[in-house]
Amino acid sequence: MKVRFREVDPFNCWIWIHFNDVPSQAERDYIDGVFDSWYVIGRLGGFNASNLQSQEEGSNLSWMSYDNEEADNSLPSLMHNLAQLEYQGQWGRCWVDLGTCDALAIDILINALRQIHIDFVQIDELLIGGVNE
Repeated sequence: MKVRFREVDPFNCWIWIHFNDVPSQAERDYIDGVFDSWYVIGRLGGFNASNLQSQEEGSNLSWMSYDNEEADNSLPSLMHNLAQLEYQGQWGRCWVDLGTCDALAIDILINALRQIHIDFVQIDELLIGGVNE
């Protein structure tokens, strides 16, 4: 699966998926599920790169001391809106307002779609941003 970035406006961003074949309803359901889950996590502030305490701790998380004050002091990072995916032939597209989410949100979506590509749905290309000719 190729990933390409074009001009990205976080408040008005199109995400385009080019499938190998026209996706079946079951394959669409997988993709829709990924985007729905991604949106819920984003809407709840999960893509906040200023509060990645476990990630910064490293590989040994046993008995880690989580700093609630540090978490409370980080600015909110909330996704604002996500439109329903639209499909036409071998293409799917989705509009998103990333709001104040950090770019971490895009990495997580790419990682999830890469795994979906490996396990379930053949995706030729993922385009982030811009307008598709």
